[in-house]
Amino acid sequence: MAKRKWSELSLRQKTGIVLTTSAQVGLLLAALVDIYRRPAQEIRGSKWVWTAVSFVNFVGPISYFVFGCRREE
Repeated sequence: MAKRKWSELSLRQKTGIVLTTSAQVGLLLAALVDIYRRPAQEIRGSKWVWTAVSFVNFVGPISYFVFGCRREE
């Protein structure tokens, strides 16, 4: 797929890119704040590892919230 300049994209494409990026940044920030505030006993594994995993890709913060946090039962 050929690279396109930002100015060549339609408004719908630009909106999609901005919304997707905003969602990714929001999830990353939410995960990092939660990792920082949550005691180590309430996290499965190392805080450092989950912090690093959160930066890997879009799935990192989601996997932290699904697998890394201990839930009260």
